[in-house]
Amino acid sequence: MTLMPASQPLLSRVADAVYWMARYIERAENVARFIGVNQNLMLDLPGGFSDQWQPIVDTTGDRAAFLERYRTDTRDNVVRFLALDAENPNSIRSCVMAARENARSVRETISSEMWEQINSLYLLIAAESLKTVPEQLPQFCHQVRMACHLFQGITDVTMSHGEAWHFIRLGSMLERADKTTRILDVKYFILLPSVADVGTPYDDIQWAAVLKSVSGFEMYRKRHGRISPERIVEFLLLDADFPRAVRHCVGLADQSLHAITGAGPGTYSCPSERRAGLLRSELDYAQADAIIKAGLHEFFDALEARMNTIDECIRGDFFAQPALAPAAAG
Repeated sequence: MTLMPASQPLLSRVADAVYWMARYIERAENVARFIGVNQNLMLDLPGGFSDQWQPIVDTTGDRAAFLERYRTDTRDNVVRFLALDAENPNSIRSCVMAARENARSVRETISSEMWEQINSLYLLIAAESLKTVPEQLPQFCHQVRMACHLFQGITDVTMSHGEAWHFIRLGSMLERADKTTRILDVKYFILLPSVADVGTPYDDIQWAAVLKSVSGFEMYRKRHGRISPERIVEFLLLDADFPRAVRHCVGLADQSLHAITGAGPGTYSCPSERRAGLLRSELDYAQADAIIKAGLHEFFDALEARMNTIDECIRGDFFAQPALAPAAAG
């Protein structure tokens, strides 16, 4: 059945809520992942590299908001801003609260197990929010990540894979692709202090951290072996099988859009399908060497802008009313 906002206003409201619920859960999981990986990275690098917490804020796209409220980019300030700051709409706390509110508004659509799990995550965050910074940061990040993974797994095995489920996958995949793009952009243009460090053991440690930030270190080593910036870019941008590669995520998002509208392969029935299909096709035939030669930063900027445009088209094509307090994608 083709979903059209004008004829299905209730379903549009539900679709909007589950789409943002999924994006918020994915966003919270990614932020917890970035914090945890950076904490471990700071232990592996020498003193001159030990204060690189600002790049994690840059990964979320919230540099301006952070600088307005915090004078220095110390570990505690960055962790407070990204983990428990209620005034930061992209903090773990804010994302979990917003995901729970959207889930609450569609209790009749999601499974009871999904609701129980999102409440468990909410209680974990509520307990930590009494502090300014989590006392056991690695444990906190791990708990958030596992709780988000469990929610995603429960969703897949307890919810019928119909339109609502496809909107959940659509939101998760767009959010995931956006964050993978941002972490690559940060590594290339912010994290490396000097061109002289390229190819050094410190550079390899940072590239390994990039892979670990998307849980891709082991899968990359199985595919490509030694650390190589060009192959890492290829793996995280263009791999068809790795779950956090941009190409893989965009492909699944495009599949879900077609499942929602009923449009046949190679066709489109709305602007979001057209734009997602174009991006999917370009990534299917792209080559990493050509992308690097043309300019990675420019490619990342254009890619992030196109994914934001797809998100805007999805809202216009399917959602009659805005979900509960959707935060900017960053």
